[in-house]
This record gives sequence, C-alpha cells and structure tokens, in this order.
Amino acid sequence: MRTLERTNISGSVTEFVLLGFPCRREIQVLLFVIFSLIYLLTLMGNTSIICAVWSSRKLHTPMYILLANFSFLEICYVSSDVPKMLANIISQTKSIPYAGCLLQFYFFFSMCAAEGLFLSVMSFDRFLAICRPLHYPTIMTHCLCAWLVVFCWAGGFLWLLTPLTLISQVPFCGPNTIDHFLCDLAPLLALSCSSVSGITLICGIISSLIIFLTFLYILGTYFCVLSVVLQVPPGSGRHKAFSTCASHLAVVCLFYGSVMVMYVSPGSGDYAGMQKFVTLFYALATPFFNPLIYNFRNKDMKEALKKIPSLLLWEISKGFKS
Repeated sequence: MRTLERTNISGSVTEFVLLGFPCRREIQVLLFVIFSLIYLLTLMGNTSIICAVWSSRKLHTPMYILLANFSFLEICYVSSDVPKMLANIISQTKSIPYAGCLLQFYFFFSMCAAEGLFLSVMSFDRFLAICRPLHYPTIMTHCLCAWLVVFCWAGGFLWLLTPLTLISQVPFCGPNTIDHFLCDLAPLLALSCSSVSGITLICGIISSLIIFLTFLYILGTYFCVLSVVLQVPPGSGRHKAFSTCASHLAVVCLFYGSVMVMYVSPGSGDYAGMQKFVTLFYALATPFFNPLIYNFRNKDMKEALKKIPSLLLWEISKGFKS
C-alpha cells in the first residue's frame, strides 16, 4: 500500500495512515463482517441495559443508575474507534487527518480513564451497600450519585488533557504510517522527528497513576466487601451479594487485565501484533462482554429486560393512536 506523505508549508505531516490489519482482501472482508457484528451487538447490549434501567422503577437506584451511565460510556467508548477502524478496513487510503488522530486519541483514552473511575465508584457503591447497609440510604443519595457520575465523566476527560497537550507539540515530519488500527500513544510517538523520551515518561506516569490508583482502590473495597460477605450465614442474602460482586469483579478483570499489559509503560510496545491484539480486546471485546456479564448474573436486570418488548409495543401503539 502506498504511504501518504502529505505535508504543509512547514514540512509537518498533515495526515497519518492507519495500517490496521494488513492481510489478503478476503480476510479483511471477513474481519469487517466480524467486527461489525460485534460492534452492533455491543450497541444493542448496552442500550438494552439503559432501556431496562429507564423503564423499570425498581431499578431507579444508585447501583443501576451508575450501571446505566457505565453502559452509555461503553457505547461512546466503542464508537470512538471502531467506526473508523471498520471504514479503514474496506478503504484503500486508510488515512486520518492529523487533528482527527489527536481527537481519536483524546476521546478514546479519556473514556478509558472514565471507565476506570466508574468501576471505582461502582465498587464504592457496593462497599456502602454491603459493609454499611444502615448508612447506605443516607450516604448514597441520588444527589451524591449524580455528583459521582459528573466526577467520572469530567475526571476522565480532564486527566488526558496533559498528554493531549504534550502530543500536540510533538513535530511529525514523516513517515506517517501508524502500524495500528487507531492513534495509539506508542506508535504515534515513534513517528516523531525529535526526542520524545520526556513526553513518554510523563504520559507513562499519568497512565500508570489512573490505572493503579483506581485498580488498588477497587481491590481494597472488594477485600472489605468479601470479608463481610463471607461472615454472612448462607441463605441470608449471601448468594445475591456474591453474584453482584462477581459480576463487577469479572468486568474489572477484563478491563484492567488487558489495559495493564499495554499502558503502564506506553513506550514499550515493541511487538506490533501483540499490541494490536491487546488493544483490540479491551477496545472491542470488553464492551461486548460487559452487558452479557451484568445481564446474565442479575435477576432484577433480566426481569426488566423481559418487559422491554411489551413496553416498546405499548409506546408504538400509543403513538399510532395519537
């Protein structure tokens, strides 16, 4: 494939080429079909959680409000890179503008940071519900829940402002081919025509902080939760508590297990194939599995999901009557 080398007057690269998955055309078509199907199922699964929480008054609690916001985040998260990846698979040029590359990096990793914050807040909610049940209604109010949601969204986007500012000051003189399917940090900085060791170190510290602080907080809260749950006699709500914790911990393991492999040290991505695979896993597979984990292990959610078709039919029939 011919590499694009467009430059402006100053000689800087004005667009990049996302190499994606270089393989035979038949395999690219197959990948396009598979990734498109996973993307659509991910949108449907997370949308179903949002609809279930919205339609069932029983689910209008902080736990499910956080879950609905988490599902909306997953929709935004997977939509920040997958549509461009799908377009590049069937495209001949596979190009992305310089500004578009920076924006993709910013939105994708901001929502990645926000996901870690949401998982932390959800573990805090379970900690209060199980370890401080008598104080839970007075502490975890709807007002606090709303502020926690704002904190997660704002925190994720503010956290990535420093890396975005630093990367925007890096000069790119060519070549402009990124051996990845998205504008990832390590392959992007590898194209710089100046030394980026300082920027790599700063970005590594920032990414390590958000990963380890949220992960250690989640481990700490669930250590307390599990120690309390194990003291509950069998048949006294112990199974439900275990089920809720197991769902959340499964999502935590999927997300952090893949993220820690790549972004604790963003300058160490020497194996492009492994880097693509791990990034693809947490960028596409994790948002796909999350709704399945929460839906299949949560009785209240399954009951609310069963009522959605009838509610949709009722809304449609009401629309026709009006």
